[in-house]
Amino acid sequence: MTIVNQNNFSKFEELTDIEKKRLGTLFKQLDVNNDGKITAEDLVVAFKEMGIPYTPDGCIQVRVEKMGSLNFNDFFHFIQESEHRLMDLFKYMDENRDGIIDADEIVSAFAQYHVRIEKEEALILLKRMDKDDSQTISFNEWRDYLLFLPSFELGDLLRSWRHATFLDIGENYLVPDFTKKEMQTGMWWRHLVAGAIAGGVSRTCTAPLDRIKVFLQVRGGEYSSIGSCLRHMLKEGGVVSLWRGNGVNVLKIAPETAIKFAAYEQLKSLIRGDLERELQIYERFLAGSIAGVIAQSSIYPLEVLKTRLALRKTGQYKGAWDAVRKIYRTEGLRSFYKGYLPNLLGIIPYSGIDLAIYETLKKSYTARHPEVKEPGPVVLLGCGTASSSCGQIASYPLALIRTRLQAQVTSDHTQEAGTMIGLFKTIVKREGVAGLYRGITPNFMKVAPAVSISYVVYEYSRSKLGVKAS
Repeated sequence: MTIVNQNNFSKFEELTDIEKKRLGTLFKQLDVNNDGKITAEDLVVAFKEMGIPYTPDGCIQVRVEKMGSLNFNDFFHFIQESEHRLMDLFKYMDENRDGIIDADEIVSAFAQYHVRIEKEEALILLKRMDKDDSQTISFNEWRDYLLFLPSFELGDLLRSWRHATFLDIGENYLVPDFTKKEMQTGMWWRHLVAGAIAGGVSRTCTAPLDRIKVFLQVRGGEYSSIGSCLRHMLKEGGVVSLWRGNGVNVLKIAPETAIKFAAYEQLKSLIRGDLERELQIYERFLAGSIAGVIAQSSIYPLEVLKTRLALRKTGQYKGAWDAVRKIYRTEGLRSFYKGYLPNLLGIIPYSGIDLAIYETLKKSYTARHPEVKEPGPVVLLGCGTASSSCGQIASYPLALIRTRLQAQVTSDHTQEAGTMIGLFKTIVKREGVAGLYRGITPNFMKVAPAVSISYVVYEYSRSKLGVKAS
């Protein structure tokens, strides 16, 4: 039975039975161990179960941190304060005072913060809260969706609301996108550093699978399985040989990320023009894809070098710099751009399908679980893994052709054609369509661990660098 002290008793009694039941149920959800008080540990577990992103600077989290825990009286007082502030914001956005917020009023609210959105996007935002498909937002819907936000400032609220709708893991594969505040405070470079660290650790952990993939792509005719390929590598160079090419693979993360980020910011400015507005999803995708092309063009010689080092025999090169000199001396500067065309052609289908599948899976999940405001990390990782796998299936033939051109290999009997089209025809003729997918199994095998490791290391690095989750 819920107990309310005398000071709050009269206010609690004024509530309807439905409201009393709602608050009692919500308190029980947050009081995970059912001991009559809400602790910080309770909130972490409860928010995860409720699908609410947890941030230490959230309003209720700060209150719990300050007081140690919240009993029902404390909780009731917090709810009163929060709902009062949410009501003020609701009335502010409800320009025609009809007790509901519609798409036009959402557009108007964003315009006050110099962010131009179309009515179609406003309707998408509206659907996040609209539980009864009325195309409007009631205060109850507004309150339930926003109750545990870190801030009740309208600008922060609008940004958080919009961010939750377009949260996009696909940008991890394209280019990082930062808020104006993150750019001004310098948090952007900390995100980039955390991402680079996560990428380096992830690539190093999955390097053996990556080398096996490259071997099967280029010399698949010599090895019938992953096992036979692995045995050959261990026999030829020992365990350490499984990491050949990984140094360059990690080294190229920093310049590629920096160039991609700089290009992306410039492209966003060009697309935005003189208008102070947020970019639409397709505009961000376009800017990110072009930025990816620019970055890949800049660091592509490192891609070729990585492939050559992964395929090298013991003693062939003394190191990366020795490999550069020998390749340049025997094949010339153009050799460092072998496979460049199929590499660029593979960027758009991979990124586009990756982004589209991710958004589709995420929206499907939220549609099936309307009570969840935002999918948790496990769901998002699942969506990211599935979307990345689909993107790889579509672009893999181009990746295989790129790798073979980089390696400039010969088949068992005849010199393969040195062009993208010629090589494609040769592979299909000799090996069938399946030949275009050699090495895809180890490639799939590394997706889940790579995504998981990246996520864990990024979160750890981010916290150590003093970047708060947003």
